[in-house]
Amino acid sequence: MSTPFPVMTAAEAAELIGHGQTIGFSGFTAAGAAKDVPAALAVRAKREHAAGRPFKVGVLTGASTGKSLDGALAEAEAISFRAPYQSDAGLRKQINAGQVRFVDMHLSVVPQNARYGFLGPIHFAVVEACDITAGGGIVLSTSVGASNTYLRLADKIIIELNESLSPQMLGMHDLFEPQDPPTRAEIPIFNASDRIGSPICTVDPRKIVAVVRTNRPDETGAFDKPTAATDQIGDNVARFLVAEMKAGRIPPTFLPLQSGVGNIANAVLAALGESRDIPPFEMYTEVLQDSVVPLLENGRCTFASTCALTLSLEAHDKVFKNLDFFKQRVLLRPQEISNHPEIVRRIGIVSMNTAIEVDLGGNVNSTHVMGSTMMNGIGGSGDFTRNAYLSIFSCPSTAKGGMISAIVPMVSHMDHSEHSVQVVVTEQGVADLRGKDPHERAHLIINNCAHPAYREQLRDYLKLTEAGHAPLSLALSLGMHREFLASGDMRNIDWAKYQ
Repeated sequence: MSTPFPVMTAAEAAELIGHGQTIGFSGFTAAGAAKDVPAALAVRAKREHAAGRPFKVGVLTGASTGKSLDGALAEAEAISFRAPYQSDAGLRKQINAGQVRFVDMHLSVVPQNARYGFLGPIHFAVVEACDITAGGGIVLSTSVGASNTYLRLADKIIIELNESLSPQMLGMHDLFEPQDPPTRAEIPIFNASDRIGSPICTVDPRKIVAVVRTNRPDETGAFDKPTAATDQIGDNVARFLVAEMKAGRIPPTFLPLQSGVGNIANAVLAALGESRDIPPFEMYTEVLQDSVVPLLENGRCTFASTCALTLSLEAHDKVFKNLDFFKQRVLLRPQEISNHPEIVRRIGIVSMNTAIEVDLGGNVNSTHVMGSTMMNGIGGSGDFTRNAYLSIFSCPSTAKGGMISAIVPMVSHMDHSEHSVQVVVTEQGVADLRGKDPHERAHLIINNCAHPAYREQLRDYLKLTEAGHAPLSLALSLGMHREFLASGDMRNIDWAKYQ
């Protein structure tokens, strides 16, 4: 595969990037993430640090990335600033220690915030592609994320040309960037399968300063095996949606689905696929995981619009060995479009996301443990939740072997308010919060979703907060969290101790 652009090693390309610069990397999960250049940049950072010279860069991506990007740069202490989402253990530790400035953002607004100048100048875009033309036409790889925006805004561009991917991916992407206010028009997507943009990203070829040839698969690992709890959550969600159809609150043709990332999401989609009471459905989502591949193959999912192919190696091989089949049924979009509130509201998406904890009012914490320790970030869950036809949050009812209840009087950090969260699901059952006042919601959540080991103490809390529109005590509301920090087990709570 020839190219008229300067071909360099990853190490040579890394030398072009300066201390203090901001880089827009490709990657939405580890799918399509740049690999060789950030790894080489980490090696350079270690060398600079050993010589007593500072070397750190600002890192922008679509979402989380792989070990060669976030992992390598964090291990080299080469990140000064990170947005909008991450999932690397080493980077997370640095963020929580205050060593890396991290800005948690709704994923749909990242590209426009970059265009508006809210994130400062973007000096380099480092983007993985599976093909490139002499005129600056770039065929992106297994994700889009914010790559199209970073490529357009960046002063200079480095392309990682991944020869492990087929150029036959051409046609799988639909790249569209809306106008900015005050001239923004509607985004004309009315069905999950609608195409509105270009299959390639075209840039000024004069900005391409290096092409680095690579041959590495995405660093997406296999998912954990399902558990009894995740399987039960999946079954609970499926049965709830079937009941909604039978009650006439979901059209008989069903609605497009959005699903978050992880094992619970895979379990939910598997259960929906197995339910013969649910008709074949479409997906309009931000991440396509392993569980969707067989659903596409057997016709249970008829089309999937997504931002990234976040697949295990086995599922990845299955897709690329039958690329013509999947190109007719899968479309990769920028996160600004896959997560756009206008489209979510218009086409009536059923959103299904996961929570760390849920409180008795229906507020959801999806980012911080014990209020202050960042896990990954809000991701796209808010983009969908706030605009969905029906918004569902699920989680196991307990954590840490039962020592933590996921159902608490008040969440220690709120990402999604009671005004957006409509349904809560655990392995215990389903709480439909629609049309319920705060006290009704509290009782539903306790009775249907809390683990039996915690129901009585949560009911005791309610007895202490009967006055007022919402069952809230400023003195007691974080008592279960305080008890865990003190004794290591929320089950030890004695409300009198915190009055």
